[in-house]
Amino acid sequence: MLIADKMKLVIFVSIIFVIFCVFNYFFPFLHNRGMNSLVLPKVAHADSGEDFVMERKNMVKYQIVARGVIDSKVLKAMETVPRHLFVPEEFRRFSYHDNPFPIGLGQTISQPYIVALMTEMLGVDSDDVVLEVGTGSGYQAAVLSTIVRKVYTIEIIEELGVQAAERLKSLGYDNVDVKIGDGSLGWPDKSPFDAIIVTAAAGKIPEPLIQQLKHGGRVVIPVDNFYLGQDLMIVEKDAEGKVDIKKTIPVRFVPLVEGKDDKQ
Repeated sequence: MLIADKMKLVIFVSIIFVIFCVFNYFFPFLHNRGMNSLVLPKVAHADSGEDFVMERKNMVKYQIVARGVIDSKVLKAMETVPRHLFVPEEFRRFSYHDNPFPIGLGQTISQPYIVALMTEMLGVDSDDVVLEVGTGSGYQAAVLSTIVRKVYTIEIIEELGVQAAERLKSLGYDNVDVKIGDGSLGWPDKSPFDAIIVTAAAGKIPEPLIQQLKHGGRVVIPVDNFYLGQDLMIVEKDAEGKVDIKKTIPVRFVPLVEGKDDKQ
């Protein structure tokens, strides 16, 4: 075979591989009809008849550990929390694939690797109190709740927030409080926080979140960049209150929605 023919074959195989990867990533979304109306079942139960234990172990081993997440607390949480109870039933068989999924009303549940990575970036421990902005289905809050003392989570879409609160309670995550409101304003009454995680992309880092962060604390947040993309940022406040911002990896999140009055 001529070198030119070999090159053509390599290029063809590469194109097919890229198409396969893209299709595999977006396949669950292709089954969604009416993303704005799809909402998860209101109550999930741990005794659903499907425990997916081996799927969770494989998810942690091949998707998370293999890509560099090493915090044992995070790995245990990812192996313990039943992600299949936080996704719509029609996607349940894909629950432990490394994909985000639509959860309705224009929102998504993040892929497992990103959940694990952001949790590790927070650097939290058992005595910490964490604020989450963007409750969604409640999965990230559930993961955090197995590691920290208390999780306060804010969801601006009332229907999602109410359902997440019910789901978390039914599954026994009793150290999570859910609030309906504008997460960019934080939760002043419960501040300061040891760490803050934002699960939607902001145009800029909201100042109230920095103000509500403890000295020595950390914010992990996706932020829009100048190239129509997003970067995952780590914001650290030192013992004197000085703030340092570090850019890590490119990501893709739904936009952070702002401007709604808080509801308890």
